[in-house]
Order: sequence, then C-alpha cells, then structure tokens
Amino acid sequence: MGGRGMTLPPDLGRHSDWSGVRVVVAGFGVSGYAAADNLTFLGARVTALDEQEADKGGGPDRRERADLLESLGATVRLGEGSTATLPDDTDLVITSPGWSPRAPLLAQALERDVPVWGEVELAWRLRDPDEPGGPAPWLAVTGTNGKTTTVQMLEAMLRAAGLRTVAAGNVGKPIVEAVMDPDPYDVLAVELSSFQLHWTHSVRAESAAVLNVAEDHLDWYPGPTGMADYARDKGRIYEGVERACVYNVADPVTEQLVRDAEVTEGARAVGFTLGTPGVGMLGVVDDVLADRAFVEDRRTSAAELATLGDLASDAPHFVADALAAAALARAHGVPPVAVRDALRAFRPDGHRIAVVDELDGVVWVDDSKATNPHAARASLAAYDPVVWVAGGLAKGASFDDLVVAVRDRLRGVVLLGRDAPVIRESLRRHAPDVPVIEVTAGEDETRPMDRVVDGAASLARPGDTVLLAPGCASMDMFADYGARGDAFAEAVHRRRRHS
Repeated sequence: MGGRGMTLPPDLGRHSDWSGVRVVVAGFGVSGYAAADNLTFLGARVTALDEQEADKGGGPDRRERADLLESLGATVRLGEGSTATLPDDTDLVITSPGWSPRAPLLAQALERDVPVWGEVELAWRLRDPDEPGGPAPWLAVTGTNGKTTTVQMLEAMLRAAGLRTVAAGNVGKPIVEAVMDPDPYDVLAVELSSFQLHWTHSVRAESAAVLNVAEDHLDWYPGPTGMADYARDKGRIYEGVERACVYNVADPVTEQLVRDAEVTEGARAVGFTLGTPGVGMLGVVDDVLADRAFVEDRRTSAAELATLGDLASDAPHFVADALAAAALARAHGVPPVAVRDALRAFRPDGHRIAVVDELDGVVWVDDSKATNPHAARASLAAYDPVVWVAGGLAKGASFDDLVVAVRDRLRGVVLLGRDAPVIRESLRRHAPDVPVIEVTAGEDETRPMDRVVDGAASLARPGDTVLLAPGCASMDMFADYGARGDAFAEAVHRRRRHS
C-alpha cells in the first residue's frame, strides 16, 4: 500500500497555499483539463491521468493541452486511467464524473483516506470570497431528463434581466473556469449530473431544482439499492439551499428529496406543475404560465410569466422545463418580463423534439436526445398517433412501464440497435397488437437508418408523426446521440429526394 499524503486544511480554497499539495486529476476531458490547469496555476503539484492516449478521443488539441500543462510543471500520463496505481503521498484526487466510484484508482484513494472531490466541489472551493458582494451565487439544476434545456432557459432569463451569467457545469463552460474568470459573473446557471453530485461535499446553491428522477444509469448505480443511491445523489443538490428548493409536483420523489434535505433556515419549497398551481407553485392556467410563488399576495393572485404560444414547443416536458427555469429565475429576483422575453427567444439545442420534415402528410421529428425510457415517454406524450423509432444501449433499463403508458397512441414501432430485443419483449407483453419492424445492421451496411425510415414510412399514415425517441444511448451504432439524430434526418431528406 502506498504512503499517506498530508492532511488538507478543511478550508482549502482560492487563497490557500497550494504549493506542495499533490493532486491527481483523474480524467483529461474538458473539465479535467480545466481542473488541472487552474490547480497548476495555484501552485499545486498536479498529475493528470486519462485512459485514452493523446491521439485518441480528443484530436490534436488533446496533445496540445497535455504539452501546455507539462510546460507549466504538471505531469500528464495519457494512456493510464482508472486501473492505474495511485501515486504515493497523493494528498487529493479530483475525479471526472465519468469515473465510477468502483474504479480501482478511486477505490485506492478511499481506502487510504485520500479526499476525493469532483470538479464541481473544487470549483465551489475556488470561488473568490473577496469579490465585491461575495462570490457569484449558483442556481443549480439536476434531474434524469431536461437538465440542459432548463439550464439554458435559465441562463437566457438571467441575461434578459441584465445579469452577467453563463451556463456551466455539465453543459457549457467548465465550472472551474467560470469561478476563476477574472471578470466575475453576477450569478451562475449550473447543470449538475448525479455523477458530479456524488463527489460534492460543501456545495451550497442559492436555489436548486430536481426536475425528475427516473430509471437511468443503473450501470453506474448497480444492485438492489441502485435507484435509491441514484436519487440520493440527486438530492445532494438541495443541501444547504438558501432560497428555493424547486421540485416537480408530478414526481413525488423530488418532493421527498426536498423534505429529506438539510436546507438553510428560511429556504422555501416551490413546486412546478403542468396543472393549475397551488399557493407557492408555478403552473399553467389555460395557456398561461403562472407564478403563485414569488408574488406579494400569492394566496389570491398570480403573475403571468408567458403563454404557451411564446414557447418553441408546447410539448409537456418542454413546458415543465420552462416552469422549472422560471422558478429558479424568479427566486433570484428576475422580473416576469425578462422570463417572458427569454422564453420567446429561446430555441432548444439540436436533436430535442426537432421537426425534420413533413412528407406525404407525415411529420418526422428528431428527439435523439431522449436516451432513456423516461425521456422517451415524455417525448411520446406530445404526439398521437405516432410511429416510434427506438433502440440502442438500454443501460439496464426496463421499458414495461413506458410501453403501458404509450401503447394506445402507437401506430407502430421501428427498432434498431443492440438492445432492440429488450424493447421488443416489452411490446410483446404489453402491446401485442402494435406492429413492430426490427432493423438489424449488416457489417457492410453504411446506412441502416435508411431502412429505419423506410420501415417507419410503411407504418405511418397521413396525420401521424414519426418520432425518433430511442429511449437508449447511441454508442452501439453511432458516435453519440447527435450523430444518430443526424443520420435519421439525412435518411428522411434522402427519402424526400427519391420520392
């Protein structure tokens, strides 16, 4: 067993003496590089490890970043990763969220009582207490689905209110870079995954939201307690919240996480709902997004924030994301007009309920970002009748509940990918009358999505929607969900050209 490092001071932070602190940064992606770079700048003795070689999975910039760090005094060991031996006398490990807690390197650290932080924990500790008015507060968002859209909406609302802000964390700017920016932000819109939250200890958001908690990442959270462990990590976002804990009225798990959290005295629980909001909630009245939480007399009145017509989509999950973002913005003091202006201008990133084309009366929609059953169910709820395109890597998830919930709106299903049989069996059990086409890609086939589109077209009728909402990850057949969505759109466009 290796030696023990120094005992770190509990308040180790921005203005501490980092010289002599030996830090291993596990993972050399965007966030890992940001952590290693800034720790080197602060004077720490940094060793950065990554499982991939410099010429794999990162392009020439990866080698350039490694060379730059080494020129500044850091040690970079690419091609060494989770199975590496933790260097003797390591004082601190900063881990990538992609590394499982069971990774040998992290297990070694925990066994030796070496502190393990995520980049988010590091960023929180590197905030500058000497900034006028104190460091920028965090408005934080987590959930199984909808995090990125919600954080981007929140960023737009804060900007519309004239605040200097940025989306950071699991999306946008690495959170360490955001807090170390020499031009301080007024407030940060922070997306946090359960993986990131797992390694937080002292983070205290001003306000925080859990959008939903559903079966996902069971490969990271294995065993009979997996879902409970996953939910518990999500709930970490509420710890120490100062103003508002935002929860989903339709998801009782999120409300229970609020009840279980140790928050700052005076913090409020604020629900969002697609129905009529009760006192202390945001919701929908007729076609109006209404606030009954942050108005002077919330018992008898509400503030109009926007209308459904102001949104890029009236799909239920998109509306829910808008309400959650508005709750966090309003908790920070953003006026209703800024919420409305931001929502009117907001357009979601690609591969999120994006209309690709309309052919022969059939609308083709790319929601490739729906990478788990919960996300696919939310997407399917927006269309009826629908031909569902699904499949990929299920990551241990079950589709039974999804199929039961949407079977009455299914015109047909087209399946592809490694775990297509998992979905097919759920359909066989719970929707045996729904026609299913399964596409298997041959080794020499370059365009399997063409057969998917042809199969969907054979099932669809005028007035239907063909929806790519796979409910699965994409890496069995595609580089990522974006590449999958692009392949779908290209196949639809080819069909138009050839029709």
